[in-house]
Amino acid sequence: MTEILERPTPSALVTEEPSQAPLELHRKLPSYEVTPLVRAEAAGLGALWIKDESSRLGLPSFKILGASWAILQALGERLGEIGPWSDADELAALLAPHAPLTLAAATDGNHGRAVARMASLLGLRALIHVPEGTAAARIAAIESEGADCEVVPGGYDDAVRRSAEQASERCLVISDTSWPGYEEVPAWVIEGYSTIFWELEDQLEQRPDVVVVQMGVGALAAAAVRHYRRAGLEPRPDLIGVEPMDAACVLASARAGEITTLKGSQHSIMAGLNCGTPSQVAWPLVSEGMDAYLAIPDERAQEAMRLLAAAGVVSGETGAAGVGGVLELLAASHPRLEGAVVLVLSTEGATDPVAYERIVGPRGADPL
Repeated sequence: MTEILERPTPSALVTEEPSQAPLELHRKLPSYEVTPLVRAEAAGLGALWIKDESSRLGLPSFKILGASWAILQALGERLGEIGPWSDADELAALLAPHAPLTLAAATDGNHGRAVARMASLLGLRALIHVPEGTAAARIAAIESEGADCEVVPGGYDDAVRRSAEQASERCLVISDTSWPGYEEVPAWVIEGYSTIFWELEDQLEQRPDVVVVQMGVGALAAAAVRHYRRAGLEPRPDLIGVEPMDAACVLASARAGEITTLKGSQHSIMAGLNCGTPSQVAWPLVSEGMDAYLAIPDERAQEAMRLLAAAGVVSGETGAAGVGGVLELLAASHPRLEGAVVLVLSTEGATDPVAYERIVGPRGADPL
């Protein structure tokens, strides 16, 4: 049964305006382009806008936005002022005297591949930890970036613990979730995601009434809160977070009023959201800035993948979760969505092509 937890009164959280420095950095990386905004049809809505992140900086996911910004900040803190650079080749040359350096991360797929891609661009080594059960296609994609990939028994949280053990003078841990004593890097990851929302300011003629965003550990949702709860912004859209029913750690934490860890491992097809514990850094923002928390069954993500494909958007199970949330709320005739202009982020492409073909049908081209 679908679960929804709503804030009794609108969020009153006010944040400082996010910096556009991450956007300026991303513009210097290979293959930077503003990702498309696509309109899809959904009965009962004023409009449904999809920010299509199926191709971002050469990868099939938005995750490289957070990974790249966090990596550059972490390198600067570890090495000191790196020096001016205009492209990735110049930056790699500046880092060469500091070799060998390794970047370590835990991932369900997309974040780890993003860290591995940045390591490859910068001439660094990458060591990526994935939980058991990770799709073979996602492991192969990580290894295609030149990274070493270790499968860790257990779930995502176990992979996080394993990656944290790698920290040393020659190894930087680049995690998109946080734990006591490790907060700076995940905060930088959240900052990096701000590029999506600054692009949307130019793409949307009308600010949305409702923004629906996926929640794993909460980093992307936290970036949405920072942007849409910034001082002076009016009107303020409703913010709704979506999780799998099997991995609704943010919803459980919101219900408990404190960070809560789910028991066991999580096994939703929305693999990038199979997280058992919210990020400590994201929690203050997602606990105070969201208007509702929604958990959906896997079937809604599959339905959403097919709807997105009909609109010309290739989206994997995690990427389609936001639209899955919209479909769930529409089926329940939820009043927040009646006639509303709704913005959803499709956060990945077909990162597991076998699953995509099974759910949607054959694609005309292989995923990135």
